[in-house]
Amino acid sequence: MLAYEFYYRDDTDQCQLIGILPERRKGPQRITPESIMNWVEKVLGSNLDISKIFFVKVMIDNRTGGIV
Repeated sequence: MLAYEFYYRDDTDQCQLIGILPERRKGPQRITPESIMNWVEKVLGSNLDISKIFFVKVMIDNRTGGIV
């Protein structure tokens, strides 16, 4: 399963994991970096400085739940 790990870069340049969201959209043409960032802003709210948030695309093993 495709998912995204979202990180927040704080004022000391440390990266903090803030969440993992699974990709559920079926149409790959709808998946863009902008749509992913819009998605996380809707889920986490606009309290965080979105310019300090970045994501990493990961694959999650459906059987074990581990990130591969």
